[in-house]
Amino acid sequence: MEVVLIKIAQVVAAFSLLIVLHEGGHFLFAKLFKIRVEKFFLFFDFPLMTPRPQFAFLTYRQGKISLLKYTKITTPKKSDASDADKTSNEPDYKASAFSVLSWNKGKLDICKWEHGLEKIAEEESKQPKYATEYGIGWLPLGGYVNISGMIDESKQQLSAEPKPWEFRTKPAWQRLLVMLGGIIVNFITAFVIYMAVLFTWGESYVKPTDITNGMKFSETAKADGFADGDIIIKTDGKEVKTWSINVLRDISNSKEVTVLREDKEVAIKMPEKMNMLEMAQSNPPYMDILVPFNIDSIIPGSPAEAAGLKVGDVITELNGEKLSDFNDLVYQLAAMKGSLTENSTAADSLKMRSISFVVNGQDTLNAVLTHEFTFGFSNPAPKYDITTKEYGLLECIPAGFASGWDKLCNYVNDLKYLFSAQGAKSVSGVIGITNIFPETWDWQKFWLLTALLSIALGVMNVLPIPALDGGHAVFAIYEMVTRRKPSDKVLEKAQYIGFAILIGLLILATWNDITRLLGL
Repeated sequence: MEVVLIKIAQVVAAFSLLIVLHEGGHFLFAKLFKIRVEKFFLFFDFPLMTPRPQFAFLTYRQGKISLLKYTKITTPKKSDASDADKTSNEPDYKASAFSVLSWNKGKLDICKWEHGLEKIAEEESKQPKYATEYGIGWLPLGGYVNISGMIDESKQQLSAEPKPWEFRTKPAWQRLLVMLGGIIVNFITAFVIYMAVLFTWGESYVKPTDITNGMKFSETAKADGFADGDIIIKTDGKEVKTWSINVLRDISNSKEVTVLREDKEVAIKMPEKMNMLEMAQSNPPYMDILVPFNIDSIIPGSPAEAAGLKVGDVITELNGEKLSDFNDLVYQLAAMKGSLTENSTAADSLKMRSISFVVNGQDTLNAVLTHEFTFGFSNPAPKYDITTKEYGLLECIPAGFASGWDKLCNYVNDLKYLFSAQGAKSVSGVIGITNIFPETWDWQKFWLLTALLSIALGVMNVLPIPALDGGHAVFAIYEMVTRRKPSDKVLEKAQYIGFAILIGLLILATWNDITRLLGL
């Protein structure tokens, strides 16, 4: 339970920071161009029913602070008053608010009801200057800035005459910058975080040449020209700094890969149209660090002890299949476990776990593996020298920018896989994102993951999908090029289409999270 809470805390902290900064980018440009911003909220206070109650944990406006604020907005029925009875200045809605705690101009109120708020709002709407309401809503699925005159923020205002402080009355280039403001801040945030991380902790990595055992390759990789024990040192002439998932990406995009094989450089021509996602998800892996057998301890009472396995033994064969290293054993055990289905019985499991294996190339032993398909011995991975590079204040700036730019380019490059069946299955929701955070709070990893999420948030928002910033930007660019502004009806229909796409992606991500949890 503690691990789950730590992961959730990291996700909430990262996204809260990124949401405030993203929406702050829109807010900054809106204020710069003198556009009225009615609300700036972390999380949503949106109503889910009618009459439309809105709930916020905290709000601040014009020096007034309210805790646990409940706002009720209703539209009077037609029978409440005839058209003749209404004056031109009478608002077409009623508003009231209840706050558990309210602090205003040095006065503290407990459980306070406020009525007639619609009249105050109507008067303030006529004034050029307007005080933004800041708050924290009840629904932790994002945040928003409510900008006057935007098709998806203040639809009710669009029937009235345009005001000089509204978004819709501003030049296209100003509206474009307002919509791109959040994306710009996301990218700047990521670059700044990478700079700060390099300055604070430096950069630690294992050089490829320090991985003395080399890499383990799948049959597919061997068909491409690799051999077990190869050390990858270059992709298209670019030096490989360390082993990571980025190496697979570079290999998939390369025409030639250079490896060290028996202390000699060997150039391998790569096939065309390699799929990095298939390489990363293949079982056994396309490429992994080679781990030789090094049994250093036997767990008492384990299948290994019962079978007579000893420290220093090497398993050379399992159920008739030759094993070259510890990697082969891990792959075979994983395949055996994966062959069991939901319909498998206890007898099926027992039969699968009953194995024979050869030790040191000569002695044949028998064992019944645990329910998790393990022997019960320790075979630690080799330890390699770690290289740490320190960065000064001036050095971390270009290095951090280069690191951020590299991550941005990689993320954009990987978008092409989104439209494939495998790519769709790899889309993650809140649960999937939570699982990438470490089980203990590590500030360096926290900031690195936050920077990566900031890049992801910026890239996703720049996509030309209506309802996203990129969709708004497309319409603004269209207007700048053609000198014609799309009608409000066109913009409104585009919003509906965009929201439908976003809801579909949310459903897909949630479904993927659930299927992963259930092991489907």
